[in-house]
Amino acid sequence: MAELAVLVGLQASGKTTFHERCLSGRHVLVSKDRFPRSARHKQARQMRLVEEALAAGLSVTVDNTNPSPEEWAPLVAAGRAHGARVTAYWFPPDLAGSLRRNADRPGRERVPDVGVHATLRRLRRPAPADGFDAVYDVRFDGRGGFEVRVAVADGPRQLSVDD
Repeated sequence: MAELAVLVGLQASGKTTFHERCLSGRHVLVSKDRFPRSARHKQARQMRLVEEALAAGLSVTVDNTNPSPEEWAPLVAAGRAHGARVTAYWFPPDLAGSLRRNADRPGRERVPDVGVHATLRRLRRPAPADGFDAVYDVRFDGRGGFEVRVAVADGPRQLSVDD
């Protein structure tokens, strides 16, 4: 079964690194960051790429901030329409850490701090009630990797990325 993985978090929260280290071998990456800055209709282009990959039976990672239901609802609908498992990977906000990592980004990869603050104001934790089959919390593990946890009826449990 194909999976649609929606990454949700601030800029420079580790989303792209998480995809590269944990999902890239199994998922096609779709990110508005990969479009030319001058590209028009980025949302429509993103949705077309997601739909094409899911229609081909491929798993997809959507690597954007996706801070609220307005951004992830069309993705959830697309995943459902193609019979994919729809998963949210939530990167809890660490404003100081994101600003520090963002400041280290080269040139055009750096987001103005005001953009990070604006995303924080809109950022909401996704939940199964939003249409996700699962919501995973993703945090840096302090050793260069990630700790992934899912909430279950008897409390959170740690998962390997392969679960």
